[in-house]
Amino acid sequence: MTQWPVARTRDEALVYLDLNPCECGSVETDWDSGVVSLGGSLVKRYSGICEGCETEREHHFSLPRRETIPTGWPAFGGPEASQLLDAGEWMWLADFTAGNVPEDPVSARRTLSMARAAMDEVLKFIPEGQDDVPAEAFWSARGREVRDAEPPRFRRDRLLVVRDTYRDLAER
Repeated sequence: MTQWPVARTRDEALVYLDLNPCECGSVETDWDSGVVSLGGSLVKRYSGICEGCETEREHHFSLPRRETIPTGWPAFGGPEASQLLDAGEWMWLADFTAGNVPEDPVSARRTLSMARAAMDEVLKFIPEGQDDVPAEAFWSARGREVRDAEPPRFRRDRLLVVRDTYRDLAER
């Protein structure tokens, strides 16, 4: 039986798809999604046509054991760490998002909420009783590059300060 990585929520799957562009380099794809049966398993399938080169794209994700009920936007997942994106990729997303805050207050609030939620995802990789994101939480080239650029950024105390700053800015 084939195993696919678990996409805890639609928002998490869409971030993954944006961070993994088509071979032509474009991320512009109008995704259709649905649950399908593949190899005896129910999986979430995302399919669409790349707007850059018109190639058909398709990705499959295993369903989570427990459904995550969205309580706001964005909703990336429950209390467990992501299997799709590593800690460094979540940090990259937070950095990218917080570095591109629009002037419009409504859009700025939404953007900073995304950055805060990405920081929450980084924090989920820290095991109970520890202060740092462990090395095994970085499995992608992008994630390791972000960690290697400044490893102290992945200490719990620093992550909490940055997350809380994004939250406070979004509430203004």
